[in-house]
Amino acid sequence: MPSEQITKSGILIIDPQANMAALVAGMLRGLGRRDIREVNDASQAQQELRRRPFELVIIDDGLVKPDAVEIVRRLRVDAESMNRLAPVIMMSAAPDAARIAAARDAGVTEFLRKPFAANHLKSRLDSIAANPRPFVEGGGYSGPDRRRQERDVGTADRRSPNDPDKA
Repeated sequence: MPSEQITKSGILIIDPQANMAALVAGMLRGLGRRDIREVNDASQAQQELRRRPFELVIIDDGLVKPDAVEIVRRLRVDAESMNRLAPVIMMSAAPDAARIAAARDAGVTEFLRKPFAANHLKSRLDSIAANPRPFVEGGGYSGPDRRRQERDVGTADRRSPNDPDKA
């Protein structure tokens, strides 16, 4: 294995299936990324997250002991973690609405359903780069702002601090 070249834009891929991690790494290399680290279990993932900062974490939902959602939750609440603010893309072969909601509530930034093509991965990377979401904490949640759209409520519907009926 060639020696790792550490850059400021490293990507950590966490997938229990080594062949899938290698496939995702190949897609990323095709998109021009070079500093890619692959790990295949939760303990390796936690070691890597403590070892160096990553620009992005890609994690598979099939991870166990602890599972992927728990790893993301722990990452987001750990004020000492150098990767706490890193965007996280979760991949899953068969997500249901409850699992997607759990991932979102743990602090996952983007979700990617398997199988996917390199252009799907690129669209998630482009979305993260073009629309960075602020990190928020409160009400038992730590992670990227879960709101994805801004709504113009108009002046007629806006609350007024002087009007008790609209406050």
